[in-house]
Amino acid sequence: MDEIVRYLTSIPAWYLATIDETDPGQPRVRPFSFAAADAGKLWFCTSRDKDVWRELGAHPKFELSGWKPGAYWIVVTGEADLADDANVSERVREEGFRHMVGIGEAHESAHDGRLAFFSVRNGRARFCDIDGSERTVAF
Repeated sequence: MDEIVRYLTSIPAWYLATIDETDPGQPRVRPFSFAAADAGKLWFCTSRDKDVWRELGAHPKFELSGWKPGAYWIVVTGEADLADDANVSERVREEGFRHMVGIGEAHESAHDGRLAFFSVRNGRARFCDIDGSERTVAF
């Protein structure tokens, strides 16, 4: 888990894909940049008023991918556990709040009702190299 978070937080952004519930044949992709590990779970942060939150509520499966120049790329698949928002630790909540404000989001505090966290169920990370080799980590 720590290796996944280290990789994701070492690049400016990675891209998370969801399914649009109004058009299930069309994936939607957007940049993400906050990841944390806590209590054996991988956590992400967004806002409740964003399409991604609504889309994950309708279809929790997602995939994300990111690449660091000169290194391998990562592909993470899993299911978003939006209900786990109620269980996010104060540490992750504060880190997520600071991160979101730092990228220009308007949240009043770590307990702003718009700020939302989700953990990952049935997660799997693939570390892939240009030579075709890859390593998979289930979490």
